[in-house]
Amino acid sequence: MQELLQVLRQLATRAKNRRTETGIPRVAMVQGEIPEHQLAAVYQPMVNLILTGSKTMTVGTRTLHYDPATYFVMSVDLPAAGSVHSAPGGEHYLALSLTLDPAVVANLLADMAKPSGGALCETGFAVAPTPPELLDAWIRMLRLMDRPDEIAALAPPYEREILFRVLQGPLGWMLRDIAMPETPISRVGVAIRWIRENFSAPLRVDDLARMTALSVSAFHRYFKAVTALSPIQYQKHVRLLHARSLLLSGEGSATAIAFGVGYESPNQFSREYARQFGLPPLKDVARLRLQAA
Repeated sequence: MQELLQVLRQLATRAKNRRTETGIPRVAMVQGEIPEHQLAAVYQPMVNLILTGSKTMTVGTRTLHYDPATYFVMSVDLPAAGSVHSAPGGEHYLALSLTLDPAVVANLLADMAKPSGGALCETGFAVAPTPPELLDAWIRMLRLMDRPDEIAALAPPYEREILFRVLQGPLGWMLRDIAMPETPISRVGVAIRWIRENFSAPLRVDDLARMTALSVSAFHRYFKAVTALSPIQYQKHVRLLHARSLLLSGEGSATAIAFGVGYESPNQFSREYARQFGLPPLKDVARLRLQAA
């Protein structure tokens, strides 16, 4: 196990302290200290593998911690806050990610025997130990970085193997659920996509429930189970993260941005922003720019 991890660490040493593309579709890596404001974002569905150091992820009221040789599955778009930590020996944090494509998962499931059963789980994010077979598949995938001419032919089967190993593990139900339209995760995913695309618009839970073909009470229950947030809280997180990004890039005044992301009152925006990020908008942005400098 440690030998496989070491091979992966050597392959991923070219990663930078931001999302680093590998040239392989949907595969990325990151290394080093990452400012916490960059880790507060809406994350896409992914499989994330820790190689060195550790990471803490908080979504709503749930916090998960994962270390080397554990992997993290996120099956829906989720607004999360994170922090990364170096290893006890001082080695930089290092991780890999594979963004999930439901079509790839569905095609793989069509070629596999149907699972015999198991408990229905509804959460949209979880952590599990990494088996050696999954590390071995990741090694083959990352070696393609040095063989770009082989990526088109070999990356798809290697991606299928990585997903196959996850499907065989304790979090396999999460991948199955994103490819099956009647599961709670898939139904909640429909509402999540609408909120993300229309986050500045008024949110009516009744409309979202109809959109997902669920009763209002069932929709609330599934949404909270999958995201650890209510629909209104989810929308607020998305609005505030988008506003923070606009403020950092200097794309307008705080008041204009507040109205732009859907707030009717700049004072309410400032209060909720401070509650989320610890400081009012302008002070928070000034602090982040000072840290960057």
